[in-house]
Amino acid sequence: MRTRWTVAAVLVPLSVGAASFRAATPPPEDPVRVVVETEMGTFELEVDVDRAPVTAANFLRYVDGGFYDGGTFFRTVHADNQPEDSIRIAVVQGGWNPDTEAESFPPIPLERTSETGLRHLDGAVSMARGGPDTATQSFFICIGDQPSLDFGGLRNPDGQGFAAFGRVVAGMDVVLAIHRAPYEAQQLTPPLRIVRVYRKEGPSPEVSAWGWLLEVPVKPYANSKSHFRLA
Repeated sequence: MRTRWTVAAVLVPLSVGAASFRAATPPPEDPVRVVVETEMGTFELEVDVDRAPVTAANFLRYVDGGFYDGGTFFRTVHADNQPEDSIRIAVVQGGWNPDTEAESFPPIPLERTSETGLRHLDGAVSMARGGPDTATQSFFICIGDQPSLDFGGLRNPDGQGFAAFGRVVAGMDVVLAIHRAPYEAQQLTPPLRIVRVYRKEGPSPEVSAWGWLLEVPVKPYANSKSHFRLA
C-alpha cells in the first residue's frame, strides 16, 4: 500500500513578500524506547519516530498490539553460512509467532536510507522485505556495520536498500549471544523465543496519532505468514 500524501494549497496575500513567509516546522519527536525480552536476556531499542516516521509507526503498531509477544528470532547470518551470496552481511532476524492466527497489517512504503539519513551501522534495527514496499512485521538487527544494506548497496539487487528505523541502545551483548546461538544453514536451531516486546513508557497522544501515516484499517487484512528473507 502506498501512503497518499495531500498537499494543501496555501494562499499568501500579494502584500506579503515571499521572503517574509516561513512554513512552520514541527519540532522533532523524541525517540521511543522499546524493551525486547527474550529467553536469552533483555535488550532495548531506540525507535527513531522523527526520521523514519512510517517505518517506526508500523513497528510500534505491532509492538502495541502484542504481535511480537511469543515470537522468535529465527535467523542468524554469518560469513560462513551464505555461500551463494557474493556480498556478505551479519544480522539476526526476528518476528512474530509464525503459528499465530492473527493477520498482519498491510505492507508499508520503503523509507530509504537516502531519505532518512539512518544507516545500517552496528546495532541498527531495520525491516526485512522482499521487493520495495513489501515490509510488514519481520525485522533484523545489524551485527557490525552493514553498508551494503543502505540505499545503493547491492545486497538486494534492486539497490534500494532496507529501511533502518532505530538502534540497540542497551543489551547488545544479548543480541550478540542470539547471533552466536546454534544454527543450521541460516536457521537458529531451535528458534529463540521472544517473551515480550513493549514500550518502556506508554505512547504519548502525538505518537498515538501516527495512524494517518499508515492509513491503518480497524481490522488488519490477510497477508502471508511467511517471513521475508533478506535478499
